Parts: sequence; structure tokens; C-alpha cells
Amino acid sequence: MTWILPPPPQPFLYVAGQSDLFAVRRIWCVGRNYAAHALEMGSDPTREPPFFFAKPGDAIVPALPDGAVTVHYPPKTANLHHEIELVVAIGTGGRNIPHMDALRHVFGYAVGLDLTRRDLQAAAKKLAQPWEMAKGFDASAPCSALLPADRWPDHSARIELDVNGQRRQEAALSEMIWPVADVIAHLSLYVSLEPGDLIFTGTPEGVAALVPGDVAVACVTGLPELTVRIAASEAP
Repeated sequence: MTWILPPPPQPFLYVAGQSDLFAVRRIWCVGRNYAAHALEMGSDPTREPPFFFAKPGDAIVPALPDGAVTVHYPPKTANLHHEIELVVAIGTGGRNIPHMDALRHVFGYAVGLDLTRRDLQAAAKKLAQPWEMAKGFDASAPCSALLPADRWPDHSARIELDVNGQRRQEAALSEMIWPVADVIAHLSLYVSLEPGDLIFTGTPEGVAALVPGDVAVACVTGLPELTVRIAASEAP
């Protein structure tokens, strides 16, 4: 047999200190996993638990080995927001994963941005429509290289984002409503997690707009850094 159309390129991430690449399968995201961010978005974290949504796997934009990546300002928005997140890469799949076993399924960790067309998201919320065009657009998930899990034991690390040298977002990972093990356990109740799946685990408060020319530097203590440059929109 032959393919009618050539298979699309395989989305991937670099792995820190290795020449091998990590093939990306799907991208799952956790919404409102920090109480302060839930409040800034108008939700009550004491009454509304975190939830899941998705981006396509090919929304990933792998940072080069130096941690830098350029993303063009997307079309159809006038309000592009940054959301820094700890990213979990699944190495061993499973369904109904017990909390106590969850971290054994992790290949590694990275830092990523869940780029969001906030104006499109607000319009979709108002009309009770899906968020795909606000969250799952091209190049909406820039991500650093992965650090293997056995080289990063610090789940109490800090997560921080600077834009043009000014701090925008910061928190301790311990502030997540669902820590990593809980996220994996909860998500595996709904879908079978598979090797290559990525989980963006939620963003702290301080989300705000990005414009062409901005440089966002995303850090989680002990993980490879991510520098995202926002370029002008590509010509139609």
C-alpha cells in the first residue's frame, strides 16, 4: 500500500542533553488549576474544579537547543495572551492510573506557553461555543526542551514569566489545585494516556497581552528555559 497523501511531519520536542527526539502525540491542557488565575478569570475555585481541554499535537513549537523560538502573531485576534505552564510528557501510557503510580508514567518535564486568543475565547464563552479557535490554533504551544523526570525531582519549584524584562506571572508549583500526580490520575479516567502525550498543567495569575516585538522568557526552576519572540503576522 502507498499513502494517497504524504503523512504529515511528526511533531516533536528536543530532549535536554540527548540527540534523540520525543515524538508528540496529543496535547492535553488543564484549565484553572491555580486558584488566583481562576479568580482573575471570573471563576470561583472553591466551587468549580479544574477541567481539561485539548490542542492538536501539531500546535507544538519546539524550542531550539538554545531555548529560543519565534512565533508569528496569529490572525483573527487583537488580544493574544500568554499563559506559562509546567508541561508533563507521558512516557508510559495507561487508563485509570492510581494517584500513587501516576509519576511513574512521566518521561520528563518542560516549560511551555498556552497561547490564547483571549477575544475569541471570550466570545465563545458568551455564546456557549467550543474554545478550539481560541486555544488550538497554529503554533499555539511553544515549548522548551524536555528534561527527563529522574533529573528533575523538585515539584515545589517556582514558575515565572517575564515579558520584555518585566515580571508578568509567578507562583510556586505547589499552588496548583491539582498537582501533577492528580492531573494524570484525573485525566486517565477520561482518556487512555499514551506515550507521547503532553499535559499543560495550568497557568498562574497574571495572564496578559502579547504584541509583535515582545520577548517572553518562561522559566521553571531547574528546567530548560524558553524564550518566545513574537513576530508580526505572516502575510496572507
